Amino acid sequence: MTAEGPILHADLDSFYASVEQRDDPGLKGRPVIVGGGVVLAASYEAKAYGVRTAMGGAQARRLCPHAVVVPPRMSAYSAASKAVFEVFRDTTPLVEGISIDEAFLDVGGLARIAGRPSAVAQRLRQAVAERAGLPITVGVARTKFLAKVASRVAKPDGLLVVPHDAEMEFLHPLPVGALWGVGKVTEEKLRARGIVTVGQLAASEPVDLAGLLGRGAGRHLHELAHNRDPRLVETGVRRRSIGAQRALGRGRRTPAELDVVLVALIDRIARRLRAAHRICRTVTLRLRFADFTRATRSCTLNEPTEGTGRLLAAARELLEAALPLIADRGITLLGASLSNLTDDDHVQLALPFERRRATQLDSALDSVRDRFGKASVTRAVLLGRPDEPEMPLLPD
Repeated sequence: MTAEGPILHADLDSFYASVEQRDDPGLKGRPVIVGGGVVLAASYEAKAYGVRTAMGGAQARRLCPHAVVVPPRMSAYSAASKAVFEVFRDTTPLVEGISIDEAFLDVGGLARIAGRPSAVAQRLRQAVAERAGLPITVGVARTKFLAKVASRVAKPDGLLVVPHDAEMEFLHPLPVGALWGVGKVTEEKLRARGIVTVGQLAASEPVDLAGLLGRGAGRHLHELAHNRDPRLVETGVRRRSIGAQRALGRGRRTPAELDVVLVALIDRIARRLRAAHRICRTVTLRLRFADFTRATRSCTLNEPTEGTGRLLAAARELLEAALPLIADRGITLLGASLSNLTDDDHVQLALPFERRRATQLDSALDSVRDRFGKASVTRAVLLGRPDEPEMPLLPD
């Protein structure tokens, strides 16, 4: 019996920046920033100067004035992701994609034909380097949670195995921020109670954590602190929501300008919704203010839909209601997402029973855009405006 867990968490290192360094040898070893207005990715050489993803481009260049700034190439990143996922699927059939640059793999059933999980992980890293030309970090552990923590600790371009008998020895000295669900606010609450490490949280009484963080969050974090994570690696998991967002910088935006951004976002995610043959009931607006605080506003429709018009109308109502708050606090990011998803063959059990399709026009426009490109047909308010690059994503 091996003391190694069966779960691998494989995570590409600074994915976009690594693709740029791979494709341009002159960038190897140099600080690279992908994206000008907002940092989409930064190489580890740039991160050493404090540059981080989602940081404003001007701030990033102040921190690292000698960095090479390159525009994003989404098609290149999408192709690289597909090549890496081919390696994953060649390694094991049990692959759960988390994003285009990371996945969980269950290799527990490969012992007789492929050896120990650590050996499988090492061959996977070599295969990704040879077939995709990219560095990847892998964590190996008994649970999904611990495998992800291990990969984070091992970055960049590393391999870390957490054996069964060393789980608590590895986990408990880590800061509480290493736990899923611990953001800045939660971490500050825990620090105020003198809880700064995972071990200290594990030693806390669940009832005290429930009083501090809420019953659900307190119980969840207490379980993770003891490495209790029963989740299995799941294949074929469908996306629970479909969304997009756009960074706006720190300048003031008029309601008309925000409406144009919203139209583009809803247009994009409604197309993805229909391409995935799904419908939704809930529309959510995501806001980030000038002080970097965030807020969400959502509404649930009476009937599910995939129609751009109905989704846009709902999103516009949410934006209009949020305008006083935006005027008071400024806005640096606007996002929209669709959730409460179901397959598009769903029929609402209400009279009349026949399916009402109000999206023939949307479907026809989707077909034209698929054949002739996104710019072949567009909304009047979007004419002449630069097309925002679409992030490569896993299938919806």
